[in-house]
Amino acid sequence: MAADLEKKTDRYEGLLAEALDAASVAPPEGTPMHDAALECEEMAASYLEDGRHFRDDDDLVNALASFSYGHAWLDAGARIGLFDVPTEGHLFTV
Repeated sequence: MAADLEKKTDRYEGLLAEALDAASVAPPEGTPMHDAALECEEMAASYLEDGRHFRDDDDLVNALASFSYGHAWLDAGARIGLFDVPTEGHLFTV
């Protein structure tokens, strides 16, 4: 069971890191939507950092939750047009 949690945590960390690299802010600078995209991107990056901290402390449950929440910020932002993301593949549900 612990091995499954460790594998899943590692997988979700990788997905979030890859999604952060793949997403680019879509709205033009100087618009409220651009600011919203930057905030979502910052939240996702913060959850990635938090998850890594939790994993370093052997708290895999909170690490997995952090990686999942971070990805949710990006995925939701992509669905409402804050990010340009790949439409093929496994990173986003657009």
